[in-house]
Amino acid sequence: MKKWLIPVIIIALLGFAIYQWAVGFNNTAVEYEANAKTAWSNVESSYQRRNDLIGNLVKTVQGAADFERNTLREVIEARAKATSTTIDASNLTAENMSQFQQAQSGLSGALSKLLVSVERYPELKANQNFLELQSQLEGTENRINVARDRYNEKVNTYDIYISKFPGSVLAGWFGFEEMPRYKADPGGENAPDVDFDFN
Repeated sequence: MKKWLIPVIIIALLGFAIYQWAVGFNNTAVEYEANAKTAWSNVESSYQRRNDLIGNLVKTVQGAADFERNTLREVIEARAKATSTTIDASNLTAENMSQFQQAQSGLSGALSKLLVSVERYPELKANQNFLELQSQLEGTENRINVARDRYNEKVNTYDIYISKFPGSVLAGWFGFEEMPRYKADPGGENAPDVDFDFN
């Protein structure tokens, strides 16, 4: 074997090893990113389920003729705003996430006000449709929380993977960027004040 051939073979093997490492990094990062985006879609799906249930809840409550129209209108408007604020999974930025979260928080607040107001209407509280919808909403809120937690877990796996050296060098070359996590609403660490004064 010629002496000049040995360095060429070593360089070729080294180049092939680097290529394999880069391909492996890229493919794993793509998989983790896709998993995080799917998890985000599940968050949106849970919120959509809540929006659909709220539509049925509003129709049921509208049947109570003397129910406060103002409260009902707030829920309807908040629901419309929440359903119009969506995020494309390929464009998950902190700003988009914040707008989405604000719209969902507005709907949560209006819904809470609606449910507290129902306390004044015994015939509505006893309505089987209303009770079933209220139960489904409670279950949906739990689903939303689980979906947000799972999304954050997937984002965490992805972010750690692209941030660790030496993968962080390749992440920059291949255009992989950190994804935003779903955060608690501002003030979410404080227990809410519930006011049952209906006067």
